[in-house]
Amino acid sequence: MDWAAFEVSLRLAFWTCLILTPIGIIVARALAWSAFRGRGFVEAFVALPLVLPPTVLGFYLLVAFGGDWPVGQFWQWLTGGSLVFTFEGILLASIIFNLPFAVQPLQRAFEAIPGEVREAAWCSGMSAWQTFWRIELPLAWPGLISAVALTFAHTLGEFGVVLMVGGSISGETETLAIAIYDRVQAFDEAAAGSMSVFLLLISFVTIGIVYGLAGRRRGVRV
Repeated sequence: MDWAAFEVSLRLAFWTCLILTPIGIIVARALAWSAFRGRGFVEAFVALPLVLPPTVLGFYLLVAFGGDWPVGQFWQWLTGGSLVFTFEGILLASIIFNLPFAVQPLQRAFEAIPGEVREAAWCSGMSAWQTFWRIELPLAWPGLISAVALTFAHTLGEFGVVLMVGGSISGETETLAIAIYDRVQAFDEAAAGSMSVFLLLISFVTIGIVYGLAGRRRGVRV
């Protein structure tokens, strides 16, 4: 086991979930209950990382994070450093790449809340903020757990986008998935196998959690 790569993967997954969860809640709630012109294009933009090859997305992010584009220039002005081949760069790339995994489960959860429930809360004197915290969020809790679980597991297994933006710098941008690739290239099948089993178990547990929560929402005994 490459513990340095595991630490980078764990840190990347933690910060991705921490930053993306509130963003996912805001975007999902808006898509679930707001009707506006161009909503279909917004949903398509959110879902785009699901169908776009990771290397394609990684290439565009690599270009955008460079010093010739506004994002990269702004980061250099703000910090004096580059986004490319840094942990901050792969974190930003991970947030963009995992957006659909955070938004879509939450959007389905918010859509499942009857409008009458919110209206009853307002009629009882609750503000919009109180309704969100005391009514909406508890009812959408299974979707929130699914979003966090999927985002965390998917981040641990990221390869193409992270490799394009961050390269393979040990202790900085080399994640567990990249370490597996490097071990295979070095014909170290034992190390690659042990790390692959570890990621497989995490993925299996995560999918089990998501399907278990989905079964509870449908009233299926799990």
